[in-house]
Amino acid sequence: MYSKYRITRTAATVAALMGFEKPACAEEANELVLENARRALPEGTATFDRVLMYNPDAVALWLYPKYTDLFIPAVMNTDLQIPAESVMPSVTPVCFASMYTGAMPEIHGIRKYTKPVLTTDTLFDAAIRAGKKCAIVAESDCSIAKIFLERELDYFIYDTIDEVNAKALELIAADEHDLIVVYNGNYDSTMHKCAPESAEALAELKRNSDDFAALVDAVRTHWKGHNTFYGYCPDHGCHEIDGKNGSHGLDQDEDMLVIHMFGTYIG
Repeated sequence: MYSKYRITRTAATVAALMGFEKPACAEEANELVLENARRALPEGTATFDRVLMYNPDAVALWLYPKYTDLFIPAVMNTDLQIPAESVMPSVTPVCFASMYTGAMPEIHGIRKYTKPVLTTDTLFDAAIRAGKKCAIVAESDCSIAKIFLERELDYFIYDTIDEVNAKALELIAADEHDLIVVYNGNYDSTMHKCAPESAEALAELKRNSDDFAALVDAVRTHWKGHNTFYGYCPDHGCHEIDGKNGSHGLDQDEDMLVIHMFGTYIG
Protein backbone atom coordinates (compact mmCIF):
# COMPACT_ATOMS: atom_id res chain seq x y z
CA MET A 1 0.00 0.00 0.00
CA TYR A 2 1.29 3.44 -0.97
CA SER A 3 -0.98 5.50 1.31
CA LYS A 4 -3.68 4.64 3.83
CA TYR A 5 -5.81 7.38 2.27
CA ARG A 6 -7.03 5.39 -0.72
CA ILE A 7 -9.45 7.02 -3.17
CA THR A 8 -12.01 4.33 -2.31
CA ARG A 9 -12.64 6.23 0.94
CA THR A 10 -13.90 9.32 -0.88
CA ALA A 11 -17.52 8.21 -1.39
CA ALA A 12 -18.13 7.39 2.27
CA THR A 13 -16.40 10.61 3.31
CA VAL A 14 -18.71 12.79 1.22
CA ALA A 15 -21.76 10.79 2.37
CA ALA A 16 -20.81 11.21 6.02
CA LEU A 17 -20.21 14.93 5.65
CA MET A 18 -23.61 15.35 3.97
CA GLY A 19 -25.34 13.18 6.55
CA PHE A 20 -26.56 10.19 4.55
CA GLU A 21 -25.67 6.51 4.29
CA LYS A 22 -22.60 5.61 2.25
CA PRO A 23 -22.95 3.55 -0.96
CA ALA A 24 -23.60 -0.13 -0.33
CA CYS A 25 -20.09 -1.41 -1.12
CA ALA A 26 -18.10 1.64 -0.05
CA GLU A 27 -15.08 1.40 2.22
CA GLU A 28 -15.04 3.47 5.39
CA ALA A 29 -14.71 7.24 5.35
CA ASN A 30 -11.41 9.08 5.62
CA GLU A 31 -11.31 10.12 9.29
CA LEU A 32 -8.63 12.75 8.71
CA VAL A 33 -10.79 14.54 6.14
CA LEU A 34 -13.91 14.19 8.30
CA GLU A 35 -12.23 15.63 11.37
CA ASN A 36 -10.66 18.52 9.50
CA ALA A 37 -13.89 19.46 7.70
CA ARG A 38 -16.14 19.17 10.75
CA ARG A 39 -13.98 21.58 12.71
CA ALA A 40 -15.22 24.33 10.39
CA LEU A 41 -18.91 23.69 11.06
CA PRO A 42 -20.79 26.06 13.39
CA GLU A 43 -21.59 24.72 16.84
CA GLY A 44 -24.70 22.59 16.74
CA THR A 45 -24.32 21.79 13.02
CA ALA A 46 -23.31 18.26 12.07
CA THR A 47 -23.31 18.19 8.28
CA PHE A 48 -22.66 20.12 5.08
CA ASP A 49 -25.58 20.81 2.74
CA ARG A 50 -23.46 21.49 -0.36
CA VAL A 51 -20.52 19.59 -1.88
CA LEU A 52 -18.42 20.51 -4.92
CA MET A 53 -16.02 17.87 -6.22
CA TYR A 54 -13.45 18.93 -8.82
CA ASN A 55 -11.79 16.01 -10.63
CA PRO A 56 -8.72 16.92 -12.70
CA ASP A 57 -7.34 13.90 -14.52
CA ALA A 58 -3.85 12.43 -13.98
CA VAL A 59 -2.48 14.96 -11.47
CA ALA A 60 0.23 12.91 -9.78
CA LEU A 61 1.55 13.53 -6.30
CA TRP A 62 5.13 13.84 -7.60
CA LEU A 63 4.14 16.97 -9.53
CA TYR A 64 3.13 18.79 -6.35
CA PRO A 65 6.57 19.25 -4.68
CA LYS A 66 8.35 19.70 -7.99
CA TYR A 67 5.98 22.35 -9.41
CA THR A 68 4.47 23.75 -6.23
CA ASP A 69 4.02 27.21 -7.71
CA LEU A 70 1.56 25.79 -10.24
CA PHE A 71 -0.63 24.54 -7.39
CA ILE A 72 -0.72 27.78 -5.38
CA PRO A 73 -4.29 28.79 -6.36
CA ALA A 74 -5.59 25.38 -5.27
CA VAL A 75 -3.53 25.33 -2.07
CA MET A 76 -4.65 28.83 -1.11
CA ASN A 77 -8.28 27.73 -1.40
CA THR A 78 -7.96 24.54 0.65
CA ASP A 79 -6.86 23.75 4.18
CA LEU A 80 -5.91 20.08 3.87
CA GLN A 81 -3.60 18.51 1.28
CA ILE A 82 -2.91 14.77 1.50
CA PRO A 83 -1.39 12.00 -0.62
CA ALA A 84 -4.04 9.56 -1.80
CA GLU A 85 -3.56 6.10 -3.28
CA SER A 86 -5.25 5.14 -6.52
CA VAL A 87 -6.27 1.62 -7.62
CA MET A 88 -5.03 -0.83 -10.21
CA PRO A 89 -5.06 -0.62 -13.09
CA SER A 90 -4.47 3.09 -12.63
CA VAL A 91 -6.58 4.18 -15.59
CA THR A 92 -9.44 6.67 -15.56
CA PRO A 93 -12.67 4.61 -15.64
CA VAL A 94 -11.36 2.13 -13.08
CA CYS A 95 -10.23 4.90 -10.74
CA PHE A 96 -13.32 7.10 -10.89
CA ALA A 97 -15.52 4.03 -10.48
CA SER A 98 -13.59 3.28 -7.28
CA MET A 99 -13.72 6.89 -6.11
CA TYR A 100 -17.50 7.21 -6.42
CA THR A 101 -18.57 3.68 -5.49
CA GLY A 102 -16.05 3.50 -2.67
CA ALA A 103 -15.18 -0.02 -3.81
CA MET A 104 -12.19 -1.79 -5.29
CA PRO A 105 -12.28 -2.75 -9.00
CA GLU A 106 -12.99 -6.42 -8.29
CA ILE A 107 -16.19 -5.31 -6.56
CA HIS A 108 -17.51 -2.60 -8.91
CA GLY A 109 -16.49 -4.56 -11.99
CA ILE A 110 -14.54 -2.10 -14.16
CA ARG A 111 -11.08 -3.66 -14.31
CA LYS A 112 -9.65 -2.24 -17.54
CA TYR A 113 -10.05 0.80 -19.79
CA THR A 114 -13.72 0.37 -20.64
CA LYS A 115 -16.67 2.65 -19.88
CA PRO A 116 -19.76 0.57 -19.12
CA VAL A 117 -22.57 2.05 -17.06
CA LEU A 118 -21.97 0.98 -13.47
CA THR A 119 -24.62 -1.11 -11.78
CA THR A 120 -22.82 -0.97 -8.44
CA ASP A 121 -24.24 1.49 -5.92
CA THR A 122 -22.53 4.89 -6.14
CA LEU A 123 -22.31 8.12 -4.18
CA PHE A 124 -24.86 9.56 -6.61
CA ASP A 125 -27.35 6.77 -5.88
CA ALA A 126 -26.88 7.23 -2.15
CA ALA A 127 -27.32 11.00 -2.46
CA ILE A 128 -30.47 10.62 -4.57
CA ARG A 129 -31.97 8.22 -1.99
CA ALA A 130 -31.33 10.92 0.61
CA GLY A 131 -33.24 13.47 -1.45
CA LYS A 132 -30.19 15.32 -2.75
CA LYS A 133 -30.05 16.90 -6.19
CA CYS A 134 -26.87 15.96 -8.07
CA ALA A 135 -25.12 17.15 -11.22
CA ILE A 136 -22.20 15.88 -13.28
CA VAL A 137 -20.43 18.38 -15.54
CA ALA A 138 -17.88 16.74 -17.84
CA GLU A 139 -16.37 16.41 -21.28
CA SER A 140 -18.10 14.26 -23.87
CA ASP A 141 -16.88 10.67 -24.05
CA CYS A 142 -14.88 10.91 -20.80
CA SER A 143 -15.27 8.20 -18.18
CA ILE A 144 -17.30 10.28 -15.74
CA ALA A 145 -19.70 11.19 -18.55
CA LYS A 146 -20.24 7.49 -19.33
CA ILE A 147 -20.01 5.21 -16.30
CA PHE A 148 -22.49 7.07 -14.07
CA LEU A 149 -25.29 7.34 -16.63
CA GLU A 150 -28.89 6.10 -16.18
CA ARG A 151 -29.41 7.79 -12.82
CA GLU A 152 -31.85 10.46 -11.68
CA LEU A 153 -29.32 13.26 -11.77
CA ASP A 154 -28.53 16.13 -14.11
CA TYR A 155 -25.86 15.55 -16.77
CA PHE A 156 -24.14 18.46 -18.50
CA ILE A 157 -21.78 17.07 -21.13
CA TYR A 158 -19.73 19.33 -23.41
CA ASP A 159 -16.94 19.09 -25.96
CA THR A 160 -14.51 21.54 -24.37
CA ILE A 161 -13.08 22.44 -20.98
CA ASP A 162 -14.24 26.02 -21.46
CA GLU A 163 -17.84 24.87 -21.82
CA VAL A 164 -17.58 22.47 -18.89
CA ASN A 165 -16.23 25.05 -16.47
CA ALA A 166 -18.56 27.79 -17.68
CA LYS A 167 -21.51 25.49 -17.01
CA ALA A 168 -20.16 24.57 -13.60
CA LEU A 169 -19.96 28.25 -12.70
CA GLU A 170 -23.51 28.70 -13.98
CA LEU A 171 -24.77 25.82 -11.82
CA ILE A 172 -23.07 27.22 -8.73
CA ALA A 173 -24.66 30.60 -9.41
CA ALA A 174 -28.10 28.98 -9.81
CA ASP A 175 -27.71 27.30 -6.39
CA GLU A 176 -30.06 24.43 -7.19
CA HIS A 177 -27.81 21.36 -6.69
CA ASP A 178 -26.58 19.80 -3.46
CA LEU A 179 -23.72 17.81 -5.04
CA ILE A 180 -21.83 18.94 -8.14
CA VAL A 181 -19.02 16.91 -9.72
CA VAL A 182 -16.83 18.66 -12.31
CA TYR A 183 -14.35 16.74 -14.49
CA ASN A 184 -11.42 18.32 -16.36
CA GLY A 185 -9.28 16.08 -18.58
CA ASN A 186 -7.02 18.71 -20.10
CA TYR A 187 -3.81 17.86 -18.23
CA ASP A 188 -4.21 14.15 -18.94
CA SER A 189 -4.80 14.57 -22.67
CA THR A 190 -1.92 17.02 -23.03
CA MET A 191 0.61 15.02 -21.04
CA HIS A 192 -0.20 11.92 -23.15
CA LYS A 193 0.73 13.88 -26.27
CA CYS A 194 3.55 16.07 -25.00
CA ALA A 195 4.94 14.42 -21.79
CA PRO A 196 4.00 15.17 -18.17
CA GLU A 197 6.61 17.92 -17.73
CA SER A 198 6.30 19.56 -21.11
CA ALA A 199 5.53 23.27 -21.21
CA GLU A 200 2.17 22.46 -22.75
CA ALA A 201 1.20 19.99 -20.03
CA LEU A 202 2.41 22.20 -17.18
CA ALA A 203 0.29 25.05 -18.55
CA GLU A 204 -2.75 22.77 -18.31
CA LEU A 205 -1.76 21.74 -14.79
CA LYS A 206 -1.72 25.42 -13.83
CA ARG A 207 -5.07 25.87 -15.52
CA ASN A 208 -6.57 23.10 -13.37
CA SER A 209 -5.48 24.96 -10.26
CA ASP A 210 -6.80 28.29 -11.56
CA ASP A 211 -10.13 26.80 -12.64
CA PHE A 212 -10.61 25.06 -9.30
CA ALA A 213 -9.92 28.35 -7.51
CA ALA A 214 -12.49 30.07 -9.72
CA LEU A 215 -15.10 27.47 -8.81
CA VAL A 216 -14.38 27.93 -5.11
CA ASP A 217 -14.62 31.68 -5.50
CA ALA A 218 -18.04 31.19 -7.11
CA VAL A 219 -19.09 29.07 -4.14
CA ARG A 220 -18.16 31.89 -1.78
CA THR A 221 -20.12 34.36 -3.89
CA HIS A 222 -23.27 32.34 -4.57
CA TRP A 223 -23.58 29.74 -1.80
CA LYS A 224 -23.97 32.14 1.10
CA GLY A 225 -26.27 30.54 3.61
CA HIS A 226 -24.87 27.08 2.88
CA ASN A 227 -22.18 25.01 4.56
CA THR A 228 -20.03 23.75 1.70
CA PHE A 229 -17.34 21.07 1.52
CA TYR A 230 -15.22 20.94 -1.62
CA GLY A 231 -12.39 18.83 -2.98
CA TYR A 232 -9.70 18.80 -5.66
CA CYS A 233 -9.45 15.06 -6.32
CA PRO A 234 -7.50 13.51 -9.24
CA ASP A 235 -7.98 9.87 -10.18
CA HIS A 236 -4.43 8.61 -10.87
CA GLY A 237 -0.95 9.89 -11.62
CA CYS A 238 1.34 9.65 -14.64
CA HIS A 239 4.90 9.02 -15.82
CA GLU A 240 7.01 9.68 -18.89
CA ILE A 241 7.67 6.90 -21.38
CA ASP A 242 9.96 6.48 -24.37
CA GLY A 243 9.26 9.05 -27.03
CA LYS A 244 8.71 11.76 -24.42
CA ASN A 245 5.02 10.99 -24.12
CA GLY A 246 3.07 10.45 -20.91
CA SER A 247 1.34 7.33 -19.70
CA HIS A 248 -0.17 5.66 -16.62
CA GLY A 249 -1.71 2.37 -15.56
CA LEU A 250 1.19 0.78 -13.71
CA ASP A 251 1.55 -0.26 -10.08
CA GLN A 252 4.23 2.31 -9.26
CA ASP A 253 4.18 5.42 -7.13
CA GLU A 254 4.21 7.84 -10.08
CA ASP A 255 0.87 6.40 -11.24
CA MET A 256 -0.62 5.32 -7.91
CA LEU A 257 -0.13 8.43 -5.78
CA VAL A 258 -2.15 11.60 -6.32
CA ILE A 259 -2.56 14.87 -4.44
CA HIS A 260 -6.00 15.46 -2.91
CA MET A 261 -6.98 18.82 -1.42
CA PHE A 262 -10.03 19.74 0.63
CA GLY A 263 -11.61 22.89 1.96
CA THR A 264 -14.81 24.30 3.44
CA TYR A 265 -16.91 27.41 3.14
CA ILE A 266 -19.39 28.31 5.87
CA GLY A 267 -21.90 30.70 4.39
